[in-house]
Amino acid sequence: MAHGQRLVGLGPSQLRRWLLLFFLTLLIPSGVLIQQSYSQLKWEAFHQYRVQAEELSTRINDRLMRLITEEEKRAFTDYAFLVVAGEATAGFVQRSVLSSYPVNTSVPGVIGYFQVDDTGRFSSPLLPAPQDQAVRYGIADDELNQRLALHVRLQQILSENRLVQSSGSGRDRDRLKQRPDESPRRESTAGLSSSGKGARIDSTMESDSADQPQAAFDQLNQADAKRQLEKKSSGSKLLGRVEDLKLDRRFESRLAEEQAAASPAQKLQQNEQRSIRKERSVLPAPASIMAENETDAGEPLTSQGGVRIHTFESELDPFEFSLLDSGHLVLFRKVWRDGRRFIQGLLIEQQPFLQATIADLFRETALSGMSELTLAYRGDLFSTFSGKSPKSYQSRATELSGALLYRNRLAAPLSEMELIYSVRQLPAGPGGRLVLWVAITLILVLCGGFYLLYRLGLRQIELARQQQDFVSAISHELKTPLTSIRMYGEMLREGWASEEKKRSYYDYIHDESERLTRLINNVLQLARMTRNGLVVECKPVGVTELLDGIRSKIGSAVERAGFELNLRADEMAAKTVLMLDGDSFSQIMINLVDNALKFSARAEIRRIDITATLERGNQLVFTVRDYGPGVPRDQMKKIFRLFYRSENELTRETIGTGIGLALVSQLATAMGGRVDVINQQPGAAFRVIFPVSAANDQCGE
Repeated sequence: MAHGQRLVGLGPSQLRRWLLLFFLTLLIPSGVLIQQSYSQLKWEAFHQYRVQAEELSTRINDRLMRLITEEEKRAFTDYAFLVVAGEATAGFVQRSVLSSYPVNTSVPGVIGYFQVDDTGRFSSPLLPAPQDQAVRYGIADDELNQRLALHVRLQQILSENRLVQSSGSGRDRDRLKQRPDESPRRESTAGLSSSGKGARIDSTMESDSADQPQAAFDQLNQADAKRQLEKKSSGSKLLGRVEDLKLDRRFESRLAEEQAAASPAQKLQQNEQRSIRKERSVLPAPASIMAENETDAGEPLTSQGGVRIHTFESELDPFEFSLLDSGHLVLFRKVWRDGRRFIQGLLIEQQPFLQATIADLFRETALSGMSELTLAYRGDLFSTFSGKSPKSYQSRATELSGALLYRNRLAAPLSEMELIYSVRQLPAGPGGRLVLWVAITLILVLCGGFYLLYRLGLRQIELARQQQDFVSAISHELKTPLTSIRMYGEMLREGWASEEKKRSYYDYIHDESERLTRLINNVLQLARMTRNGLVVECKPVGVTELLDGIRSKIGSAVERAGFELNLRADEMAAKTVLMLDGDSFSQIMINLVDNALKFSARAEIRRIDITATLERGNQLVFTVRDYGPGVPRDQMKKIFRLFYRSENELTRETIGTGIGLALVSQLATAMGGRVDVINQQPGAAFRVIFPVSAANDQCGE
C-alpha cells in the first residue's frame, strides 16, 4: 500500500506539473535539434538561391555590357543624318544607321539619339539639314512630321532635366502645325534655333554653367548634397533610400568573407573593360556650312559631286550612364574633335528598358518565386520586380521586407546601379518538408503520450484512492458484525439472556454471519476477477427454480429489514430454461437485493420486486426494483465500476464496499448476459438480461 499511498499523496495537480516538466524536458532539446536542422536547411537553400542570384546578376551585367559595347562601337559620324560610305575620295554619301524611323536599335526602350556640340546646339540624326531636302532622301511629309515630333520630344526631355535650353522647342512645335506643302526655311546649321546657334544650356544653371554649355552633363554623375536635395524637391518617382530597407540581415555575417573576397576582383574586372577609343572619320556637309565652321581649322576639304567631305580624327570617351530626375535613362559619351567637345548619347524609357534587360531574365528563374529584385541608383531605390505579376511594383521602401539574399553593383558605366535581392519566402529545400513532418509527428507523439500518461496517472491515483476506501469500507463491514456477534455470543455464554431473548440473539448471529459470508464471497470473487481467474460452470436451470432459490436465500433477510419481497414470472418466462451458473446467478441477485435494501431504507414504499419476463428478441430479463430515490443520471454508468461509490467516504450514510455492482456486471458478462439500470417513478430498476438462444454458446466464455 506504500505505492498506493504515494500515488494518492501525489494528486492530479502535482501529476500535471511532473508530466509537464517531463514533457518540456523532451520537447526543448527536440525543438532545438529540429530548429538547428531546419536552420541549416534554410541556410543551404539560401546559399543555393544566392548562387542563382550571382549567376543571374552576371547574366544581366553581360547582357547590358553587350548592348553598351554595341553602342560604343558606333562612330562619331553615326550621330549625323548623312555619312560617307567607303573611301572618302569616292564621296559616296548615304543615310546614317541612326537616321532610320522608327528608331532601329538593339537597346530596348530607346526614345532616340541626340548630339550636343560645344556651343550647346542640340541635334539628332532624325532630321536632314536643311529639312526642305527631306524628299530628296526619300522622306515623305508625314514621316518628316513624325521625325520632327520625336526630335522635339528628345529636346523637351533634355530641357526638363536642364541639360539643354528649350528655346527652340516652341518654334519646332509651330513647324509641326504647318501644312505638308509649307517647308520650313533653311537654317544655317543642323540646329533648329532661329538665332542660328541652336538650343543652349538653361540660364538657371550656376554661373559657371553659362560659360560651359555642356556642364550639365558633367554634373549628372556628381552625387553632391545639392543634387540630392534637388532630386527630392523635384518630386521624382523614387521608392526611398537603400538604408530605409527593412531587410533581415541574419545571413549577411556568414557571407561577409565571400563578399570581401569577390569585390576586389569584380572591381578590377570592371575597370579593365573601360578605355578611350580613337577613330578617323569623314563627314559630308553642305559647302556653306563647311565654309563657315570648318575652314578656319585648316582641315583639308574634298569636293565630290557638290558635297564637301571633311576628314578628321576624334577621340571617344567611354559611355556614361545616369538616371534623370524625370525617370528617363540617358547613356552618353564625350567626343573630342579638334579641341572641341561633343556630347553624344541616347535617351531611354525606364520601364521598357528594365523590363527587357532585367525583369524578363529575373522572372525566368526560380528566384522570382521566392524573392524580389530591387534596383538602386546611388542609394536611391527606383524600381522593384517580383514574380507575383508582371506589373507588381512597390511604392515605398518600407514595403520591401524579408532577408537580404544578395546585392551587387553592375559594371561601368552602370556601376552606380545596384541589384538588391530580398527573400520574400525562402523554401527550406527538399529536406525541409521531411523535417517539418518529423517535427509535427514528434509533437503529436509527445502531446499524445503526455495526455495518455496523464489519464493513466489519474486512473492509477483514483484506483489507489478507491482501494484505500475499499480497505476502510471492508474493515468497517467486518468489524461491525463481528463486534455484534461477539457481544451476543458472550451474553449467551454467560447466561445473561432470557429464554425469550435467546431466539432473537441466535437469529441475529445467523443473519450477520450470512452477511459476512456474502461479503467474503464478494472479496474472493474480486480476487479471482483481478487475477482473470473468474470461472463459471453453466448448467441448464429453469427460471422457476432460480426464483425459488432466490426466495430461500434472501427472503428472511428482506423480512427482517422490514421490506416486502415480491417475486413473479410471466407464463412464458416460467417455462424457460437457461444455461447458467446457479451460484453466480444467486450472487448477482443477492448483491442487487442487498443494494436495494441499503439505498431504499428510508423509502415510503418498503418493497422489493423481482420479476422475470421474456421480451421480444428472445431475451429473458430479471428485474430487481426498489422504491427509493433512484440513481442520478450522471452515475448510471459509473456505479458498475470497481470500488466506485456514489457517496463520499467520510459523509456516506449507507454501508458497503463498492464491489457489489462491479461483481454483478462481471458475473453477468461471464454468463453471456449484461446488466443495466433505469430509473422508475419512484425508485430504480436493475435489469439482468440473458439472450435465451445464445445462452448455451456464450456461457463460460
